[in-house]
Amino acid sequence: MKSLITAAAAVAVLAAVPAAVQAQSMSAPEIYGSVGYAHADAGDFDLGAIQGRLGAKLTPYFGVEGELALGVKDDTYRPPVSIGASPIDVELNHSAAIYGVGFLPINPNADLFARVGYGTTEIEASAAGISSKADGESWNYGVGGRYFLDANNGFRADYTRQEFQDDGGSADVWAVGYVRKF
Repeated sequence: MKSLITAAAAVAVLAAVPAAVQAQSMSAPEIYGSVGYAHADAGDFDLGAIQGRLGAKLTPYFGVEGELALGVKDDTYRPPVSIGASPIDVELNHSAAIYGVGFLPINPNADLFARVGYGTTEIEASAAGISSKADGESWNYGVGGRYFLDANNGFRADYTRQEFQDDGGSADVWAVGYVRKF
């Protein structure tokens, strides 16, 4: 897992070096937005969300991106069999994050990217009529790709690992969506 973090960070750094050299080749930032579906695997339960992103590709190789997700698919965690254990319903209320993004252009219509950022997530759990909310702060990193069908419209797919602080566990988030350049 540490090697994946190191690899994602290395790609982001390597993408930033040519960006500084090539900064003059891109006259204005590319502003983009995306909307899609994300599936989060948190080990004991799986959650789904509608996810929106707004980003700026500042140079051909570096950008920033903000992300907001709202839960749409809940799950039920069933504790190991024991006397009196009841199922726990788990739902994602929302998640937000900001990222630095390193891009690797493949051709005029496609690029790969690596991103590293920081986020916050709120989940709610309820069992036997009792409900509780919890917030978690996380360091996030991942990789993905974008492909544009024309000058402005395309799709993206990505994987993000959320490493929650204070022994809060982790989540693997897989996302697909529509992306538009503005």
